[in-house]
Amino acid sequence: MDAKEDMKNVLNLISAIPLFNGLPTEQLDAIRQIAVEKRFNKGQTIFSEGDKATGFFVIVDGRVKIYKVSSEGKEQILHIFEAGQSFGEVTVFTGQQMPANAQTLAKTNLLLFARTAFVELVTSNTSLALNLLAIMSKKLRQFAAQIENLSLKEIPARLASYLIYLAEEQGTEDAVVLNVSKGQLASLLGTIPETLSRIFAKLSGQNLIRVEGPKIILLDREGIENLAEYTKDFE
Repeated sequence: MDAKEDMKNVLNLISAIPLFNGLPTEQLDAIRQIAVEKRFNKGQTIFSEGDKATGFFVIVDGRVKIYKVSSEGKEQILHIFEAGQSFGEVTVFTGQQMPANAQTLAKTNLLLFARTAFVELVTSNTSLALNLLAIMSKKLRQFAAQIENLSLKEIPARLASYLIYLAEEQGTEDAVVLNVSKGQLASLLGTIPETLSRIFAKLSGQNLIRVEGPKIILLDREGIENLAEYTKDFE
């Protein structure tokens, strides 16, 4: 593949990313000019908590987990991002250290957008600034929901909430496909794999779901939604 064809392919990828949705060709080309391609194997660290923030990333293909590690060494996954999604945008404006760790869950290709160059584009492009605000607002809602799940909900309700979230992300009504291992899902929900397995079995026994490998059939969508709303009782 020659350089011209490669440039065209990257432009097509960029134009399909929600952050750059609706931008004219000349602006997409300007974005392509500041993008640096990065390739990672599965299990590689992209950055660690405390690293100097140099920019943000967009996933071309692959999966990335964002996580923190407690003083006792326990890992808490904060979010898992897939192709077309971006992460690390907050540091574009703060210029501070990375607040968490990022590691690939599969072979992953990224586009790195350097902080200084991207800020210059945003300040001169209203559409790009609005898209960025929309993406960051969505992520803020997601993190707020995660905090609520971990602090106010029991594990079955956390799982139910996640299944509903996946259904919305995947555009389905009665089935979802888990994009992570059961161990990674347990970390994301703030529990351990053994407990998560028991919860899957319990929900299956209640005819709310049926587990078919990574595919989860939502047998009773209304029942799952009701469970997702259940919060802990405080004395």
